[in-house]
Amino acid sequence: TTHDINIISNFSKLRVLHFENATLIGRYPVLFNFPLLQKLTICSDDIFELEWNLDMLSGLPSLKELVVLEEEHSYGGLSGNLRSLRVLKDALEKVDINHCHITGNFMDLADFPRLKDLDLWGTAVTGDIRDIGEDDFQVLECPILPESVRGGTCYKFQHVSEVPSFM
Repeated sequence: TTHDINIISNFSKLRVLHFENATLIGRYPVLFNFPLLQKLTICSDDIFELEWNLDMLSGLPSLKELVVLEEEHSYGGLSGNLRSLRVLKDALEKVDINHCHITGNFMDLADFPRLKDLDLWGTAVTGDIRDIGEDDFQVLECPILPESVRGGTCYKFQHVSEVPSFM
């Protein structure tokens, strides 16, 4: 049966939104207009083809956790530049984006004061861990960076503050 997804806009005080293998194909801007939303999780398989861009997160100013897990060879899905997350700089604590069509430099998130968890595996995000400075990623615990980040794979640090001594 066909469902009217627009009905979700009636839940204006929504704090958590979780989609897992939902049958949503195309664009649904209504899903990105919840000023009180704190957790957004979108897990997809080959059937789930919600098309959206990181720029759409500007409608979620209270977002603390963003989890987007797509199939490795999915079509559509999330796209955009990591820099678009800067509108959530003071709120984001967790960014877990796997196998999505996003670009940018992981250092665009270096000054996020609450970011503890960063997983960008399977994305086209770039950068170099040698660019991490003493004041960057102050509370980040264990980043998981894609192969496109120099030094991003096969290295495990207990704290980001250990990176300068590694170099």
